[in-house]
Amino acid sequence: MKAIVYDKSIPGRLELREAEKPAPGKGEVLVRVRAVSVNAADYRSMKLGIVPKRLIYGADNAGTVVETGEGASRLAVGDAVLGDNALYGFGGFAEYTTAPEALLAKKPENVSFEAAATVSLAGVTALQGLRLYGKDLTAKRVLVLGAGGGVGTYAVQLAKYFGANVTAVCGPRNVGQTRSLGADRVIDYSKEDCLAARDAYDLILAVNGGRKLAQYRRALAAGGTAVIVGGALKQVFGAMAFGFLHAVGGRKICTLSAKANAVDSAYLVGLLADGKITPVIEKVVPLEDGADAIHYVARGHAQGKVVIRID
Repeated sequence: MKAIVYDKSIPGRLELREAEKPAPGKGEVLVRVRAVSVNAADYRSMKLGIVPKRLIYGADNAGTVVETGEGASRLAVGDAVLGDNALYGFGGFAEYTTAPEALLAKKPENVSFEAAATVSLAGVTALQGLRLYGKDLTAKRVLVLGAGGGVGTYAVQLAKYFGANVTAVCGPRNVGQTRSLGADRVIDYSKEDCLAARDAYDLILAVNGGRKLAQYRRALAAGGTAVIVGGALKQVFGAMAFGFLHAVGGRKICTLSAKANAVDSAYLVGLLADGKITPVIEKVVPLEDGADAIHYVARGHAQGKVVIRID
């Protein structure tokens, strides 16, 4: 099969090559990948030296089941599926990959493979980040930092779907796109500090940010929550180690470790099928251009998602 293979000895470390087709293990299925999106989990793992056993990255994918392993009974050959394989060896930047069937959701017929391949990592991360607030979001003031990327574009739409008043923060070239997603207010971070106001937000979802924890605390209303989703390691580790020190007036600062599961994937792809939310896809490229697409996203500021189509 063809796959984008990691090789630290070559420039760029990624190359399209022939690779061995995997076989499904117990409780797994073999998926003919039709589309896979590029995520921070891919390029950051590569940067940190976290290399998949089979040397193939790619987590958020969609395709068709072509073989079932021992004990796999929920899915059948021919089922169109989607899922996040980041914690199970990656493998999506290839014509075939294996995955535990328990992680896969079925794809509705009216959702394309390209759209489905944006759901299970970026979409689920946004959903689980909003859930950490732990309360009804109706009429709550939600701030989404990093609203121009994959997680952010889903977060803006989901927060609006749940009835929140959404302020979205992005760079200047994403302002129009973010406004079109339904944000009540859009802040261009090059012109305004979104955390300057005190007690302004009930929930802050900080995607790939790098601000000081005290700035989040100041902007939170009493009883509010700031959720750190990725971003600068100093910020992430600071929230994990010292977030409790900022718990003043019922405020809470925490980090999100999103957990892949079929239930959340099915819920979100159902919203896509019903037209309630829409994936923001900047471009779709063939597998032959996949290595360049990964490097493009790794440089930052992609507008929504970049998807690799595998014909």
